[in-house]
Amino acid sequence: MNIAMAAVMLLSSAVLLQQARAAVNQDNVMTKMADGTVIVNTTTLAKDVKGYSSATPLNIHIKNNKVVTVEALRNRETPEYLAVVKRQVLVKWEGKTVSKARKMKVDTTTGATLSGNAVVENVHRGLDYYTAHK
Repeated sequence: MNIAMAAVMLLSSAVLLQQARAAVNQDNVMTKMADGTVIVNTTTLAKDVKGYSSATPLNIHIKNNKVVTVEALRNRETPEYLAVVKRQVLVKWEGKTVSKARKMKVDTTTGATLSGNAVVENVHRGLDYYTAHK
């Protein structure tokens, strides 16, 4: 085998390894972005967790082991109540380390308590998943 052929085989192996790593990081729950941010989607992790009207799935954005943002995904919660939760509850975890965020006792007394409690449970399940699979 000549050097060029060996180089091609080595490069092919490296590409396959990189693709395998990417597949592990994209499991419909946890996706690693190019900038290092990991997004945890709680749609399947907490499909049994209901707010007032429906499940309350989230995307939890984590970078350098800190929660960057928590975003509500499409749901059937009352828009007015969900707006309160977005303003008063989702922001509570921003900037916290994953371990600190998981231990937080978040006050969901907002007038949208059922939705707020569901969001807290979604965050807990998402952070637990991240911790177990990072």
